[in-house]
Amino acid sequence: MPEEIKDEDIKENIPLMQRILDNPFMLLFIGITFPTMLYIVWGVMELISLPLAD
Repeated sequence: MPEEIKDEDIKENIPLMQRILDNPFMLLFIGITFPTMLYIVWGVMELISLPLAD
């Protein structure tokens, strides 16, 4: 007689990347957060690279 597969066992075997891609709210969070952080870092780098005014 085969062993019964529980929902807990199935959830533990789902890879992390698949769980992230299956969650629309996580995708929304990543889609807003990453570009925002990149633009902030880009802006800070631009400010640092400006020459000082005399």
